[in-house]
Amino acid sequence: MAMRELRYFGDPVLKSVCDPVTTFDKKTEALVKDLLDTVKPGGRAGLAAPQIGVGLRVFSYDVGGLTGYVINPEIVSLSEETHEIGEGCLSVPELWFPVRRAKHAVVRGVDLRNEPIEVEGTEVLAQCLQHETDHLDGKLYLDRLLPERKKQALREAREKDWFWKR
Repeated sequence: MAMRELRYFGDPVLKSVCDPVTTFDKKTEALVKDLLDTVKPGGRAGLAAPQIGVGLRVFSYDVGGLTGYVINPEIVSLSEETHEIGEGCLSVPELWFPVRRAKHAVVRGVDLRNEPIEVEGTEVLAQCLQHETDHLDGKLYLDRLLPERKKQALREAREKDWFWKR
């Protein structure tokens, strides 16, 4: 099992837009394996490549017994029906805040053979697909909070031992 070290809020890699994967080789396979291994421990739903310091468009997920990955994902459909749901992040540990998310989401991308794949989910899986795709676009769930909640979250994050300091 190749558990990778997580990057935390404040690290610039988490606010950078990721590059698409253009080469499908052993390095890409190793990245996918590391993402799948690192998302496996209990309490984890998804993990994007920048969360382990890699600026490529890849994420893994493990929600309700459904485990997988998507390379070069793009959200192609979000339901109009939304809900406010508690959300946390491995890169912003110990903090949970309500975020408005679509109840249903569809993501398209490719697999390790560069073959098209589609992942569709509702509720927690939909939330995960949106959350992980946000990471690849340089966004954290904190960016989606209402202004007062965001202010509170940023204040709390700066007080944590894990907060990345320069």
